[in-house]
Amino acid sequence: MPSEADLISKWKLIEMYSDPGDGSGDFETVSSNKTVSFYSDDVIASNGDLCIMGTNTTDGSFGTFTIGTTNTITPNSCTFEPPFSMTFVIENSILLIYYTCIEACVEKYELIEQ
Repeated sequence: MPSEADLISKWKLIEMYSDPGDGSGDFETVSSNKTVSFYSDDVIASNGDLCIMGTNTTDGSFGTFTIGTTNTITPNSCTFEPPFSMTFVIENSILLIYYTCIEACVEKYELIEQ
């Protein structure tokens, strides 16, 4: 389980995973400037949309995060109901954000600033 000190940093999107429903999905490298930053007041900010998986950086967004048995991110600007949370893990200096999808979908970030 990551500590808050592990998270207080900036991460850049490097790969995305989505599965078409048959288990054949794999991480694919993306070209994007999308970043997420975790702050000590339990706020997460992104230069992209935290509500949907994607590389777009035209609409920044914010949310909160919690560290516990399940680590969660709760965006505060989603236009759909009900509010939702994504889970995240840190593995070998890689941040993985798991979106709520029918099939598996994950964004992979690398640490760029601590």
